[in-house]
Amino acid sequence: MKYELTKDLETGNSVIDKEHKELFNAVNEMMDACSKGKGRAQVDSTVKFLLDYVGRHFAHEEQLHQRSGFENFAAHKQFHANYAAKLKQIVSAIPATGATMADLTSINQHVGILVSHIRSTDKKLGEFLNSKK
Repeated sequence: MKYELTKDLETGNSVIDKEHKELFNAVNEMMDACSKGKGRAQVDSTVKFLLDYVGRHFAHEEQLHQRSGFENFAAHKQFHANYAAKLKQIVSAIPATGATMADLTSINQHVGILVSHIRSTDKKLGEFLNSKK
C-alpha cells in the first residue's frame, strides 16, 4: 500500500502538507525497495530520514499549534514525544547486520500510527489555522 496525501489527510497548511508528503515519499521509496527485494538496503536512509523528520516536523507543528492558541497543545506535544521515543526504540532494535522483515513491518506500522494522527489531530489543527486567516 502506497501512502498518498489524499484530501482526508490534507491540513490546508502548506508547510505541514509539504512535510507530510515528504514523509510519504520516503516511506513509499522504502516499500518500493521492499517489493523489489531491496528493502534492507533502503532501510538505513529511510530510518535516518524518519529520525530527522520527526524532530523537524514535530517542532514546526508545535510552533504553529502554540502560536495559534489551538486547544490541547500539551496532548499533541505528548503524542509527538511518545512517537519519537518509540521510533528511536524501533530503530535501536535493528541489528547491525541489517533490518529483518519484522523490523520493516514495525517501521511501517509505526508510520501507520502517524498517518492516523495526521487524519485526526493534524487535520483539526490545519482547519483551525485556516479559520484564523
